[in-house]
Amino acid sequence: MFDTVLIANRGEIALRVMRACKELGLRTVAVYSEADRDAPHVAYADSAFLIGPPPAPQSYLDIDRIIAAAHQTGAGAIHPGYGFLAENAAFVRACAEAGLVFVGPPAEAIERMGGKVAARREATAAGVPIVPGALEPVESPDAVRALAAEYGYPIAIKAVGGGGGRGLRVVAAPSEVEAAFEGARREAESAFKNPQLYVEKYLDDPRSRCLPTPTATPSTSASAIARSSGDTRS
Repeated sequence: MFDTVLIANRGEIALRVMRACKELGLRTVAVYSEADRDAPHVAYADSAFLIGPPPAPQSYLDIDRIIAAAHQTGAGAIHPGYGFLAENAAFVRACAEAGLVFVGPPAEAIERMGGKVAARREATAAGVPIVPGALEPVESPDAVRALAAEYGYPIAIKAVGGGGGRGLRVVAAPSEVEAAFEGARREAESAFKNPQLYVEKYLDDPRSRCLPTPTATPSTSASAIARSSGDTRS
């Protein structure tokens, strides 16, 4: 059991998790980069810890710094929020090795479903309908054009390792592929430390419904935080 949770994220995401923790009587620790020193989540937490300069790879994506922050602040658990390290299996294992509870799915589930192409393969194998697109990462603009010729324009070039609009480019014509591919790859590397991309058919007017899946967590307290914060990561 633990009484202190470090939230490895920032902004509204971090605030939602902190509110859930406080409802459960848990102490909260914020982490922040130099650019977020005066951010609301820093002021709201019971304590805060500086983890590095503004670039995410040197702060919010730095596993060693976040683990060290948890130890130095007395946190017994880490909630990743959404994005950043939330779907990073190596981070989950690092938490376990450090004796910390990771509030989220086990590493094995993240490896199967955390990456977009892996999740698409799992869905396809299970017979679940998916948007037409690649089941493997694409390595070049030429590969993107070949898939676009198969699916038809517009297409979406998307980051394998994350979401939230980062590493996403919508392409309407072959002439746009080169710049979109390079831009998406740079952004994916910066946001997720993973430059891999894949391609999907872009739907101009999608009509979809989200079916939340309860988070698999290793303890009662972790499960309660996930439910209270609205966390439905599978």
